[in-house]
Amino acid sequence: MTNFTVRVELHNADSDDYEELHEKMEGKGFKRTILNGDGTKYQLPDAEYNYSGNITRADVLEKAYSTANSVKKDPAVLVTESAGRTWRGLDKS
Repeated sequence: MTNFTVRVELHNADSDDYEELHEKMEGKGFKRTILNGDGTKYQLPDAEYNYSGNITRADVLEKAYSTANSVKKDPAVLVTESAGRTWRGLDKS
């Protein structure tokens, strides 16, 4: 299974738009949390998501873009395929 980090920016959006985005992204399997090696869950920064699956970067991009586009037209979406992740300063979830 491959892990991806996905960043979404909605242009000219307000907090209600982002709440709708979070709900729709969760419904498509995107998580707003990340797990460390011992199973502790951490909250990702705003509008950043974790996705895991047997899927390509292009497919994750299309899935995230179409979901975000249903909230606000022409979102900015960045997908990074992970070979491993390290972090500091994220809040425990």
